[in-house]
Amino acid sequence: MTRRIRGAVLERIGDAAPYAQSRPIRIVEAELDDPGPGELLVRIEAAGVCHSDLSVVSGVRPRPVPMLLGHEAAGIVVAAGAQATTPVGARVVMTFLPRCGECAACATEGRAPCEPGSAANGAGVLMRGGTRLHDGGRDLAHHLGVSGFADHAVVDERSVVPVGHDVPPDVAALMGCAVLTGGGAVLNSASLRAGETLVVVGLGGVGLAALLTGLALGASRVTAVDVQPAKLDTARALGAHAAMTPDEAAAAGVTADVVVEAVGRASAFAQAVALTGPGGRTVTVGLPAPSETAEVSPLGLVSQGRSIIGSYLGGCVPARDIPLFLDLWRAGRLPVERLVSAHIRLDDINEAMDDLAAGRQIRQLIHFPHDPAQADQGATPA
Repeated sequence: MTRRIRGAVLERIGDAAPYAQSRPIRIVEAELDDPGPGELLVRIEAAGVCHSDLSVVSGVRPRPVPMLLGHEAAGIVVAAGAQATTPVGARVVMTFLPRCGECAACATEGRAPCEPGSAANGAGVLMRGGTRLHDGGRDLAHHLGVSGFADHAVVDERSVVPVGHDVPPDVAALMGCAVLTGGGAVLNSASLRAGETLVVVGLGGVGLAALLTGLALGASRVTAVDVQPAKLDTARALGAHAAMTPDEAAAAGVTADVVVEAVGRASAFAQAVALTGPGGRTVTVGLPAPSETAEVSPLGLVSQGRSIIGSYLGGCVPARDIPLFLDLWRAGRLPVERLVSAHIRLDDINEAMDDLAAGRQIRQLIHFPHDPAQADQGATPA
């Protein structure tokens, strides 16, 4: 048995922008299989539009198509397959890298991405193999094990972290990518200590989550760097001690103990390295095109004792770190809801990609209205 869902399917990669005209993403009524062993059916409440979605649309990060997009989401468990232990009714954060907990990479406690999880994500399938999504006789690929741009999703249980119902859907959704990636870069990859200084290069959702985390962890000075004046204003409003363009930062001789690069361009990476002070750590979380390269002086690293750290998912173990970030949120020290710049309809997803690419939005969230009169549990004929 399957159920019908409404979702955003990427049909083609690399269409020319503006996407509002080329419309590579189509809203379809797809079929969703019942959850298999160790899997969950989740009713999506909120999903964030992130540069990782845009990078698939643009072709920077090629993925199999057709693909039902969306990797930052939160929702309510409405059914569970055999062997799944998450209770029906639980609110869950959906995370974009499932962890098998058994491979050598998982043994690094977040420093390296899970090998089976990464392989499944690359193939557009769930951890136990195959797809649960179909459209008119064709299979649809899963996006990073989530496919959250739909009213329901089937996911591997290892792709979710249950949270309390005191956590609003918007906050829960942001935990799944923006906070894990940006906040984790500061908490885990850089291991920022209270009193250290922090520079964040790139002020999208991930970069601003890094900024908020640095403030929450007691950074003595946080400097925000971006080329867009509106984003610099946002950073100041969130508590940055200084906000400036890359040229202004270079001219002022700004350096920091920790510099987080969250742009995804080789030029921004080079700027981040240049802003890193003696003994400091450059943490890069952006995903540039594979063809982009940067030049770094090894002598500068050695003579000044500086480090460069690549950070995927912020070096996080979601089940370990999401509760830590939520404790900071509950204490009022990590107001991630302030990252939300717009709430949009699923039908406006192509336009949302244009707004994201142009830097007009920080985090757009899609809300999925729920009709309580409509049965949520059980399969329906497709």
